[in-house]
Amino acid sequence: MILALIFPLLSACASRGIPPTTASGEQPEARALLQKSAEAHGLAAWLQIRDLSVSYVGEWRSLVTRLQPTLIDPDFRQASEERLLLDPQPIYAQHHQGPKGSKQVVRTGSEVRVFYNGTPSNDRDVQAAAALVADGYRMFLTGPFYFLSGNLQLELAGSETVEGRLCDLIVAVRRPGNGLSAEDRYLLYIDQENRLLRRVRFSLEGMESTQGAIAEIDFFDHREIAGVTWPTRFFERLRKPIPNLPVHDWRLIGLEVNRGFAAVDLNGAAFSGKALAPAKPIE
Repeated sequence: MILALIFPLLSACASRGIPPTTASGEQPEARALLQKSAEAHGLAAWLQIRDLSVSYVGEWRSLVTRLQPTLIDPDFRQASEERLLLDPQPIYAQHHQGPKGSKQVVRTGSEVRVFYNGTPSNDRDVQAAAALVADGYRMFLTGPFYFLSGNLQLELAGSETVEGRLCDLIVAVRRPGNGLSAEDRYLLYIDQENRLLRRVRFSLEGMESTQGAIAEIDFFDHREIAGVTWPTRFFERLRKPIPNLPVHDWRLIGLEVNRGFAAVDLNGAAFSGKALAPAKPIE
């Protein structure tokens, strides 16, 4: 998912590429725009979703895998089945597959557990990387819904063009941030015409080796499924410290809502019960 390089001279500048906020709290105009985006993506249907099953395939750029091997983990992260349980307590679980086998990640609250081919890993860097990836993928998939609560700050930041489409910008600050980060900053690009989320730029404070870096994700090929408008193609690039360095190109190939699995089906070294079967392919 995420590439981050550390240059010592840049490590203290995590906000570069994301405008500074000018006040604390949520600016009413920014909250209203975020609400419109959530509604454009199908907020009413989203609020009826209790659990979500998705599957992805994608390609990493070769330079990325050499620069951040623990974060990218290319021997285990080529395709994935992922499950999100929203009620009663959010759990995000990922089953990655690669040439060396499987990697299972269970992300609950402030905790993360990682299993390689069924064996738990207690490596702190591995756990930090897994938490960062899991939180990132949940954010990418759920888009504006992800920012409806938990913002320390939220305010408008002008406008900018993404792929020929003029977008209004919102800066968000969240504490805690993604992964094991105490705080992260985000820049949301919301299409002026249809209010879909086109891009998210974000800081990467969740690992020691990624602190000071900024990446961004573009969202493409939106499809309405189960009343929600989802992106089905994602492209990630680095903004800092190496501007516009391509990182990852991946696709959503399966999606299914309200299958009925429970926390017990996600909490082990592999999916079980109703979480086990692959997500329904997107036609």
